This record gives sequence, C-alpha cells and structure tokens, in this order.
Amino acid sequence: MAMLSQCDPCLFRCSRVRPFNTYGPRQSARAVIPTVITQLMSGAEEIKLGSLHPTRDFNYVKDTVAGFIAIAASPNTIGEEINIASQQEISVGELAQVMIDEINPSARIISDDIRLRPEKSEVERLLGSNEKILRLTGWHPKINLKQGIRETIVWFKNAENLRRYKWDHYNV
Repeated sequence: MAMLSQCDPCLFRCSRVRPFNTYGPRQSARAVIPTVITQLMSGAEEIKLGSLHPTRDFNYVKDTVAGFIAIAASPNTIGEEINIASQQEISVGELAQVMIDEINPSARIISDDIRLRPEKSEVERLLGSNEKILRLTGWHPKINLKQGIRETIVWFKNAENLRRYKWDHYNV
C-alpha cells in the first residue's frame, strides 16, 4: 500500500456546510415544531411555548439533504463555507400559528415562563443567506414552509410515530 507523501486535493473534497433549522419527520422532541404539533394532536387547546418573538430560518429535511448532495456533487464548493438556508424567517409565534391553523384553529398560544430560555442564552434571530449555494450549485429550497409543515403533520398522524413523543413533558 502506497503512502501519500503530500495531500492530493482530488482525494479530499472538503466544504464547510451550515444547515439552518432543519425540520420534518423524526425531529428531536426538543424542537419547536414537534413540540407544537404533539401538543395540538393531543387535543390541547393551549399551546405552551417559551419566547414567541425569536425568528428562525427553516428548511424541510428533504431540502436540507438535497443541499448537502448538491454541495458534495459540485467541484465549485471545494474549500467553501456554504449555508443551506431558505433565506426566509418566521417568528416562533407565527410558526406556531401556522400549525394551529392546520390542526386546531381554536387553540391559542401561551407563553410559559418555564419554557423561557435563561437570560442572554436566546438566539433572537437566525436568518441565513442562500446566495452562495444557489450560485455554486443551483440549489434552492423546493418545499415551502406550509407544505413541509403539512408533510410533518401527516407523519405525526400515525399513532405509532406520535407515541414516540411525550407532548405533556417539556424537553430541554
């Protein structure tokens, strides 16, 4: 077996990838989308959340995976730091309302002090630019937030999937 005396850039294709908030089926129970969906599907009329004003940039899991594949397949991305982002932001409160509208429009949101993050630990705004990934690979998200939320809700409607989540426990 021959040893490499120097690093051959053709053997090592490295890019730094920064996926923004990925959501969809099987997401961690600590995340806001499963938190809201499971509360709603349990029949709760009051959805308990922490701070409602922080914003996030969400990508459906299929789009995140497609972004990784596009970056891995492109010679233009070697050595680059690239965001996989929708370049759209939504507040936690607005996001919860999207899910409420889909599952139980009579439910309302309650800001629960227990769910507030400690002072100075909340990230107020996460918004990524997808200009570089678009320019280097042509990738852009194909699934909009409402469509992705609907697909996630369908997954949770399976009783076996829903049982994996403890809607009545706050997950840290």
